[in-house]
Amino acid sequence: MKRRLAREITVQCLYQMEMNGVGADAAVDTVMEEIRQDNELEADVEGVIAVDAYTRELVRSVSEKRERIDEQLSVYLTGWQVDRLSRVDRQILRLAAYELEYRSDVPAKVVVNEAIELAKHFGTGESGKFVNGVLGRMIREKEAGGKKDSESRDAVKADGTEEQASSAASTSEEGERE
Repeated sequence: MKRRLAREITVQCLYQMEMNGVGADAAVDTVMEEIRQDNELEADVEGVIAVDAYTRELVRSVSEKRERIDEQLSVYLTGWQVDRLSRVDRQILRLAAYELEYRSDVPAKVVVNEAIELAKHFGTGESGKFVNGVLGRMIREKEAGGKKDSESRDAVKADGTEEQASSAASTSEEGERE
């Protein structure tokens, strides 16, 4: 199965859902039909057909879990809200966060690499760096056992660099080391 192609199509579908207010299946139908007609992703038509089911699963799942995913993402953004991100970056981050949280069959490094490539392809010049910063932070937190207190987390600024969320967090971390 060509998961990279499915991810590209998924980002397009999520974007279309947000822009046009259509449902998951309608978005997939529209994007898949456009791809079959235009072959805009330069994929063979049979390859597109083969990823249809996986694409539908991703689009439906991200759509169903969107609120929870957005809550998770918001923890890693400083001075930003999920709904204030560019539409493209938001869809890429939603897909990647879904895969990191709910798809144990996809290694985290693969998720991050694919998301960065999608951001470079569909986003702005800074999108790849930004997506990498957000997802890198998510993975480090998950590997460290994921602190639940959002005040103690380092956050990712819009330019992809990290910033301490509060001075109380650094004080409590110093106390833990002693």
